[in-house]
This record gives sequence, C-alpha cells and structure tokens, in this order.
Amino acid sequence: MTETYAEAVRRKRLKMREILGRDTLTVMPGGFGPVYARVAEMAGFECFFVAGSQVSGHLLGVPDSGILGLRDIVDHARHVAAHSGIPILLDTDTGFGNVVNVHFTVNEVIRTGVAALQIEDQEAPKKSGTLPGRRCIGIEDAVVKYRAATAARDAADPDFVICARCDILGAEGSDFGEAVERCVAYVEDGGVDFVWLNSVETREQIAEAAKKVPAPLLIIWGGGDPMPTWEEYQDLGARIVLYPTLASSVGLQAAWHTLHDLKERGTDALLDVATRAQTCPWGKAELRRIVGFDIVQNLEESFLPDSQRRNYEDTWGHVGMLSRPGHLPDPAAAADDGDKKGDE
Repeated sequence: MTETYAEAVRRKRLKMREILGRDTLTVMPGGFGPVYARVAEMAGFECFFVAGSQVSGHLLGVPDSGILGLRDIVDHARHVAAHSGIPILLDTDTGFGNVVNVHFTVNEVIRTGVAALQIEDQEAPKKSGTLPGRRCIGIEDAVVKYRAATAARDAADPDFVICARCDILGAEGSDFGEAVERCVAYVEDGGVDFVWLNSVETREQIAEAAKKVPAPLLIIWGGGDPMPTWEEYQDLGARIVLYPTLASSVGLQAAWHTLHDLKERGTDALLDVATRAQTCPWGKAELRRIVGFDIVQNLEESFLPDSQRRNYEDTWGHVGMLSRPGHLPDPAAAADDGDKKGDE
C-alpha cells in the first residue's frame, strides 16, 4: 500500500529520532540536491544533509556568506524531501535573523517535508563553517534563538528535529571549553534535540564533548591529524559523523577533471570516462534510473488512451556517452585490438 505524503513525512522524522536514539554511530553524507540524496539512499545510507554552501554555490553561484535566503533554501528543500525516502537534515544557516526570523524559518522548513534543520551560532552575515573569518554571537543570544526554534517545532510538529550547530572552534575567540559550555546550554536551556560540534581537532575533544553534552553529538573533523575511523568515532562517543559536501564535491571534481581533459585531449577523454563508468563495481550512475524515468511510461500506459500513448518500441534515443557512445570505440574492443596488434 502506497503511503500518503503525511505518512512519509512522519516516517522520515521518526526515523531521524530513532537514529538519534541509538548508541551506535550513523554516517551521514551531504551535498546539493535530490539526485545526490537519492544516490545516498540507493547506496544504503540512512540520512542525508543538504549543505548551505552547496545550495549557495550550485543553485545561486555565490559564496557561502549569508547570501542565500529563506525562500531559496525552502524551495530547494521541498524538492529534495519529496524525491528521497530517507530523512533530510537541512542547513538553514543562522535561521536568517533573530528569534522572529527563526520562528518563521522553522515553520516554513517543517512544511517542506524534511526531517530536521540545523541553525548555527554565528554572527550575520555568516561564513562557511569550514573557512576562516567566522564570529559567533553570545551564548545567551544563541540560546534564545534555539528556544524560539524549539517552541515553533513543538507548536507545529513535535516529531520535527532541531539541531544546534556550534561554530566557535576556529572562530574569533575560539576556545574548546566555551564550545562545550555552549553545546550544553543549547541542549539544557535551548531545548535542541542534538548538537553539531563543528571543526573538532582532536580525539580527546570528541570524547570530552560526548561525555559532557547531554544530547547526541554530530561531528565534523577539523583537525590536521588523520581523521578517526568510524569505529573510533563510535568509541569516542560521537553519534553522527557528517561529510557535509561529499556528494557534490566529488561530482564537481569529476566535472573539473573531465572538462579540462576534454579540452586538452578531445574524444580520447570521453573514452576514458566511458571506461571508468563501465568498470565501476557498482555499475553506471544512470540519471533516468535514479530519478525514476519508468514512472513516466507507467503513467502513460495506465491513463492515456491508445491514440495518445508514445511508441517506445519503434523510436530511439541517444545511447549516452557512458554507455559506449557510437562515435567512440568500445573500450573492450579497443583492448582486444591492442592485444591482437601486440600478438602480430
């Protein structure tokens, strides 16, 4: 039986709460849009983060410097939530203002269908949480914003999840002791469901924060040493490890490489791309399969009269660059030819 929209939203919000209630680590990848969220779901991940830096860059083409607005993120989040089956954690920067703005931000985001949002404790205009130049508001000012957020949640949908993000590490006046103090206050006085402690630099910091903060702890590694393994994160007490931009960052790197390679080498570069896709142990990333193109044909067959149905048997489309394009040689055949020439 197909679940209703309301049932799907509630299922994902309760799933997010179930994740937070575990004693084991959950790995959360992040990125930009619904396609990446769907890929994460198909790969077996249980949740996904929509990063403000990626929405700023990929949607607006601007830096992550507070330029993104509430309407931008809300409209985008609606698409991601509607086309993925796992809980979405949404980056809402600083809540786009003071307690008044936070109230309306929470209400607007709840209506998108995502499972959770995070609000950071930076001054406006905010900076990327992974770059220098950050300043944070005072603890008291941050706490009242989280109180406004959780009050709005309780009134609109108590299943919805609120995350407080502490960005003081690496910011002006950075101090780990204050970071822990802030995290504790955000839970005890602000009422948030969990805390994101950003840019942790040592394993000892993770262990201390996990011991003192009375709520699940989400971690992004900011240290110079090799990052902890998932087993180490769990043993240290972290409950979520977040890779906030991973999906779209690796996609951008692949596009950067391929376009430069194409300009330099021409169609030989495309052959390499096709070869990598065909030899991937998880198969090719086929967009039409990820977004469910078969739905279109099923709907046409279910509702259109015969005279209006499309003929999929006698028409054809492009094979696609990653499916051995006709103007490029088959990589396997090319390898066979090379072997034969060597034999000769």
